[in-house]
This record gives sequence, structure tokens and C-alpha cells, in this order.
Amino acid sequence: MLKYTVFKYLNCTKKTNPFFVFFVSLWLLTVSAFSQEKEQPNLIWTSQSHNSSESMPVGGGDIGLNLWVEKGEVYLYLSRSGTFDENNTLLKLGRVKLKFSPNPFEGKTFKQELILKDGYAQVSGENGKVSTKIKVWVDVFNPVIHLDIKSNQNITTESSYESWRFEDRITKGKENNQNSYKWAPQGIVKTFKDEIAFKNNSIQFYHQNKSETVFDVAVKQQGLEDRKTELFNPLKNLIFGGSIQGDNMILAGNYNGIYLNMLFKAWVLRTKKPSKSANLTITLNTSKAETIQEWEKGLNAKKDNQKASIKWWNDFWKKSFIYINPKDTLANQSGKNYQLFRYMLGCNAFGKYPTKFNGGLFTFDPQFTDTTLKYSPDFRNWGGGTHTAQNQRLVYWPMLKSGDFELMKPQFDFYLNLLKNAENRTESAWGHKGASFTEQLENFGLPNPAEYGWKRPADFNKGMEYNAWLEYEWDTVLEFCMMILETERYDGANIEKYLPLIESSLTFFKEHYTYLAKQRGAKALDAEGHLVLYPGSGAETYKMAYNSTSTIAALKTVLERLIAYPGLSEKQKSEWLEMLKTIPPISFRAFDGHTTIAPAKLWERINNTESSQLYPVYPWGIYGIGKPGLDTAINTYKYDTDVLKFRSHVGWKQDNIFAARLGLTDDAARLTTAKLNDSGRRFPAFWGPGFDWTPDHNWGGSGMIGLQEMLMQVDDKKIYLFPAWPKDWDVHFKLYAPYKTTVEGTLKDGKLIYLKVLPESRKADVINKMIE
Repeated sequence: MLKYTVFKYLNCTKKTNPFFVFFVSLWLLTVSAFSQEKEQPNLIWTSQSHNSSESMPVGGGDIGLNLWVEKGEVYLYLSRSGTFDENNTLLKLGRVKLKFSPNPFEGKTFKQELILKDGYAQVSGENGKVSTKIKVWVDVFNPVIHLDIKSNQNITTESSYESWRFEDRITKGKENNQNSYKWAPQGIVKTFKDEIAFKNNSIQFYHQNKSETVFDVAVKQQGLEDRKTELFNPLKNLIFGGSIQGDNMILAGNYNGIYLNMLFKAWVLRTKKPSKSANLTITLNTSKAETIQEWEKGLNAKKDNQKASIKWWNDFWKKSFIYINPKDTLANQSGKNYQLFRYMLGCNAFGKYPTKFNGGLFTFDPQFTDTTLKYSPDFRNWGGGTHTAQNQRLVYWPMLKSGDFELMKPQFDFYLNLLKNAENRTESAWGHKGASFTEQLENFGLPNPAEYGWKRPADFNKGMEYNAWLEYEWDTVLEFCMMILETERYDGANIEKYLPLIESSLTFFKEHYTYLAKQRGAKALDAEGHLVLYPGSGAETYKMAYNSTSTIAALKTVLERLIAYPGLSEKQKSEWLEMLKTIPPISFRAFDGHTTIAPAKLWERINNTESSQLYPVYPWGIYGIGKPGLDTAINTYKYDTDVLKFRSHVGWKQDNIFAARLGLTDDAARLTTAKLNDSGRRFPAFWGPGFDWTPDHNWGGSGMIGLQEMLMQVDDKKIYLFPAWPKDWDVHFKLYAPYKTTVEGTLKDGKLIYLKVLPESRKADVINKMIE
């Protein structure tokens, strides 16, 4: 209507100002470019799925569902943040199945749609004269799942709760990779049964952790029993589960069955009589409670509040976006899958725990990831309660530019909750201050027991992991410290409660490497007054490193940002300035006469395939566009033989991010589109397994980062637009920059035709690299 009015005005005006015509034409181009924002593109399937691997993710708050329709029956896997059992497996909360008679899903007409804009899914089917729609939605603000069923005729609805945990189950071999024992269980490991029963015309199910858990095993193993009562224990008294109830539904008995190779038992609800509508509510509760009666008090279903949930999702999509509209198919897929992956991250906005890198809330039956792993739906490789920092960071870095600051809180609180345990561990092992956070970190702050090592030399220091990949790798926590500091710079967030975490993490490096130097000799510092960061590690790759570049870059950047933090006292600033002076310089090496950044001053061996010599480019931003030494960083990307050998788009590889940060448009586009290409599974953003599991969330996170960095980079107050963006990729975007700034723009045919920067004063800081 608006376009028609403008054209009518132009046609009816005898004399039209040419400048007016120009600006109206420009406006119309902009309106056309904005059309994608107005309607979030939905994902639509018109045929049923073959199995759970072809499921669709649905969720909200901290709940994730895998939704699929198979052989005329509707299935949902239920997952929620923080459901850790005694062994630290992140257990699913069961499977729900819907059956109908007569069955609308036995006909030829079928549709399953993920309505991204409003954050819910709808399944519809038609069989003869019977047609049915099922709306599946999760309350963002309360742990409640809703299944709203409407038909044009009276039908019988049957809802089954199916559980494979109706009895104790011994886990053997690789199946223990789902828990914290991994390849080194100390005796028999059992997944204990849930308690499931009909209660008050509903189905109630829960898992109550036993008094002895893997926490107790790890504390004893790592020589901390004398401090046990001081340690945070997230597994003690933990109960999780829920109840299923339906309007006008009655209890309808049990049955046994097998899905794939896994035996299950089912509890059934059925409508009292055929009806045109049925409403099922699944209310969940995860909490610490001394008794079941206390836990049951948290099962009271809250009043439906779908309007509030829809508003939250609507605001989520308005907050930021990247809509790509070129002729390039891969670029289109990248834009689409960026949105789909961000949706999955949004489903754990309010979790007690961060989104796990190895599947998040959306894992499915493991044999569809690896045919040899015929285990239960609870399985995921690399553990449930184990959080691998190098992987977790890639899930959370993109949330800064997408403006999803509230989504970052679970990851920040994860480390804050473990701070005292990490400090206790340091003091017990070495007698000095500071928090030592290891790379593979349990949700109670200690090293994973298998990675810590059971067959250790008798005199091996109890603070150390006896592990070739993980030894001396302490520095990834500094990336989360930097993220916290960046939320203050981006969003003006109050980060006072996190300052002890940041300061203790830095203190560990000062205290520990002073301690180690004094163990070796009389001097604590080298001849230039610098800390001797030995032994260290360049990620998991360059081992027994002397002055690892990734560690130096991390310490230098976090210290500089902390010192600039306005809430720091002069005394604190002075102390951290003194430490900054002790950080050694980055080392260099040459390839065919080209100076490059070295991964360390020296190292003994290479264990993995991470290019940590480019970490000063990303995440630390010491080298980059508009900064000194850019040629050296580009040389490292182009000529370092390890970097070239390690290069890939798979999993946690961040070569696409390096290329974007260095302004290498062709490489950035090629690697990012490869990373954000359709997954090969029915849901396009179920990537993996990569090096980890499916869905591989650090694969998706690194893809998001790459696309953002191609589009916009920031250096303090400078905002670089299109630093590595192909000219033929039309795009409409909105991203966040430091100092509470949003940048929205439209690029068409290589020209910036629309730019909106808020606050407007920040527009002067924008540098359009497309016109250079």
C-alpha cells in the first residue's frame, strides 16, 4: 500500500523534483531489502521423517525438544539444561509419543513447520476428511511444554511417555564417554533408573541422584578430601524430571516396546472420549531438594503465557540479524543457517548451565551419528558435565555482536560458581593464590577424572593432569574473562560480581609461574624482567611450550582491558599495571624469508591441529585491519607450514575467522560458506560430528563468528564495515558494536544504500571498507 501511494503521488505531480525522485527510489530499494526482516523465513517439511536424526529443534527458556513425525506418529525428545546424573551424564527427560484415531497423519497431506519468528513449531496432517494441527511450544519464562491439538472432527488422542530408564542400566566401553568416567571407569558404572508412575491423573517422572556421585570420586582421586565440605557440589541432592497432564485425559495403562535397539516402557494418557481438541502440558522441574515432596512443590504448572513467549522471540529476531540475498547459493545457505543456529542458542537463554558444545539441547539417537554406537538417547561424546573450554568459547563469542548478552550469563556464572573450588585446588596443590581452571573442566570445577589420570607416578604433583594433550593448558578461562569485560564495553553491563573471577584467573599466572621459576632457580623473572611461562601450552597443540604465544596474547589483552575498566580502584590498576610489565613479548619465526608469528619461543612436540600462533589475530585482536604488523599476521596465515597443514572448515577450526580478521575476502568467504553449508542432515544446522558430536555447536559458533567478522569488525571505537565481504553478496544486517552501539545497514550491488547507527554520534566512527 505504501509503495502504491508513493507511485501515485509521483504520477499525479506535474513537476517533480529530481532529488525527490532519487531519494524515493533509494527508499524503495531499502524497503525491498528490508522485506526479509519482516518475515523470518520458516523451515517447512512436507514429508515425514524416517527417524530421530531427521528431527526439528524446538525450545525456549532452557528447554530443547527434538520433534519429528515417523510412520504417522508424533515424537518428542525432552531435554533441559542442568539434568546431570550421578555419573555426570546430561540425561534426557524422556520421549513423548502422540497417536491419533482416526489418524490424520496416515494421509498424503503433511506439513511440519518451524515458525522462527514466534519460536514454535506446527505439525499438520490430512487423511480423508480428518485434518489436525498440533502446535508445539515452550514457555520461555516457565519450564512448561505445550502441545495444543486441534482437529476438524472428533478424534481420540493418546499420549505416551516412553522411558528407556525404567530400570538400572550398566554402561560399558565407549558408552561411558557420555559421563565423566570416559575410558577409565573405576568399577561398574550404572545409569540408575528413574521413578515413573501415574499420579493424580498425570504421569510423574524424576531422577534423584544417589548420595555418592562422581564428585566424591574426583575429590578423593585429586587429594582434596580435607577440603570437601568447602567445595561446591552441583550433583548433591539434585532431582530433575516433570509431569505430563492433559485436559480431559485419563490414565490408560502401560506397554513395552523397542525404538531402534533400545527397550523402553511407556505410560499412557488417553482422551476420555473423541474430541476436536486436546491440550497436553509437560511441566518440568530441576532443583536441589532434600525430599521428593519438596521437589514436587516446584511442579505446579504456571498459567499459559504464549504471548509473552512470542514477544520474547520477536524481540530476539529484531535485536540482530544477517540476511544475505545474493545469487550465490552457498552464501544464501550461510545466511539461513546463521539464523537457524542462533535459534538453537536462543533455546537456552535462561539455563542454569551454558549450552554444551557437543550437541546443546538437541542430541538424538547416537547410532545416526556413528552406526557402531547403539546406545541410549542419553549418549553424547565428550561428556555431559564436562565442559571443554576451547570448544565452549566458540559457542559464546558470537553473542557479543549478535547482542545476545543475556544468553552469555549461564557461561559466565558457570565459572563464577566454580571459582572457590579452583582456588582451593590451587592452594592445596601448590600453596599459592589464584584460580586454576583446566581445559576439560567438570561442572564442579575439578579436572575430569579420566583426563586427570588414574595411573599417575607416585610423586606427580596433584595439581597437574597426567595427560599429554591437557598438561599446562590453563589459559582458556581468560577468553571468558575477556567476554565478561566486553559485555561491559558493548552493553554497559554491571560486571562487579565477576571481577574476583577475572582477578583470580590472572593471579594464578603471576603466582604459578613465579612459583615454578623459584623451583628451578634463584630468580623469579628472566633478564628482561618478564615471567618465564614454562612449561606452558599453545592450545592443545604446542606442548611443553616456553612462552606460548596464545598465553602471552591472552594475558596482555585481558590485563589491558581490566586496567581500562572504569570500576577498578587506583590500587588495583597499579597492581595490574605491574603484572602487565612482566608479560613477555610474542616470538616470531620465518618461512622462506617471510616473518611470521611463532606459536611459542620453544616447544617440545605437537599434539593437535590448532593454529594457536594466530590467536593474537583472533580472539585477541593484537593484529588485524588498521593495526601494526598486519603483514606479519598475513604471512603467518599464508606461509606457516603448520597453519597450512592444519587448515580446515570442520568443527572448531577457526581458519575462516582468521581469514576474515586479516581482510582475506576470498578465503573468508570460501571457508565460512563451507562451514555454514547445509549439514547434510534434514535440519540444515545439525552439523557434525566434526571432532566432537552432533549437533556440533562449536562448528556453528565458529561459522557465526566468521560471518560477523567478514561483515563488521571493531577496534575500540572504530567500526569497519565489509572488511572481508564479497561485493556481490547483497546483505541487510544489524549487529552490535562497543559502547552500546547498533549498526544496521543494507549493501546492494557493492554499494551501501542504507546505514543506521545508534547512537548517531557513533556514525562518525564507521569506516566503509567496501569503497577503499
